Amino acid sequence: MSLSTAEGENNIMLLAFVGITGVGKSFLAEEISKTLKFKKVHTIRTRKMRLGEINGKTGYFMTLEEVEELKKQGKIIYDFEVFDGTYAYLKEEILSKDNYVFEMHYTTIKDWKKVAPNIVTIYLLPKDISIAIEKLKERGLTKEKEEDRIQELQEQYHAFMEDKELQEQFDYIIYNNYDEESKQKILQLVNRLLEK
Repeated sequence: MSLSTAEGENNIMLLAFVGITGVGKSFLAEEISKTLKFKKVHTIRTRKMRLGEINGKTGYFMTLEEVEELKKQGKIIYDFEVFDGTYAYLKEEILSKDNYVFEMHYTTIKDWKKVAPNIVTIYLLPKDISIAIEKLKERGLTKEKEEDRIQELQEQYHAFMEDKELQEQFDYIIYNNYDEESKQKILQLVNRLLEK
């Protein structure tokens, strides 16, 4: 894991959705992008593309060697390893003067607060964890990977629910019921934050 610290204060919004796999992070990031005109961070991934993902739209899919080359050029502000792959973020997007939204892995919260001190984090919780599991199953993973991810999903959910210190790391904790009411509640929250 490596990171660089942002220099100076940044008054624009870098918004991160956090939560277990299948809780709706991608969907809500897309809604924020469309409705509130946020740009989406193009998370770099070294894993294989999943069904429905598009290189350059979902994010950037690269080899580890390509990521290392970008790091040598000083273009990567932060990278970490999870799920047998590397995830990395471009300095030009994270330090942009535009509003950006992305999905954050919960284990990286302390690092992100160093990288971008003004980051706003929303941890999404499912009212029903079984729906998140069903959403995960729609990803077309191999049976072995699916079982691993379901186990990780359940462990993360229970660890978060039992860890008050971890919960306090996030700015907002909101239930996502996978419905219009939940979506509007989150859109209204972000809109209020933009007006401050």
